[in-house]
Amino acid sequence: MKVTAQRRKGYAHSLTAGNHALVVDEPVDQGGTDTGPTPSQLLALSLASCTAITVEMYAARKQWDVGALAVDVDYEPGKNEVPRFDVTIVLPDELPEEQAQQLLKIAGKCPVHRALKGGVEITDRVMPRNASPT
Repeated sequence: MKVTAQRRKGYAHSLTAGNHALVVDEPVDQGGTDTGPTPSQLLALSLASCTAITVEMYAARKQWDVGALAVDVDYEPGKNEVPRFDVTIVLPDELPEEQAQQLLKIAGKCPVHRALKGGVEITDRVMPRNASPT
C-alpha cells in the first residue's frame, strides 16, 4: 500500500490513498491555515476508526448487536515522554458484560493498535524529484 502527501500551500498537504483524498494541515496558531486535521489527529483518527471497524467485524461474525458503536481516542503526544492514547469504546447498555469484555480484548488486536504498540520498522530516504524509486 502506498500513500502520498503532496504540498499544497504552507503546511497544508493533499493526502492520497488509492482513490481517496484528504487534506492535512496545522492550526493557525502553529503557522497553518487549519484546512484539515493535523497529522497527530490523523494518527488518533486511524486508531479510532481501525478499532471501531475491528470491533464491528468481530461483533457481526458473532451476531452481536453493537448498535451505534463509537470509539473515542484521547491522544497526548508527550513531547519528552512516550505518547499516550486513551481509547474508549462506547457500547449499548444492554450488551452483556462478557460480550463487552470480549470486544475490548478484540479491539486491542486492530492493525493500527498493534503497529502503535511496537514491532514497527520505518526506513527514511531522500530522493531527487526527477529520480525514479529503486
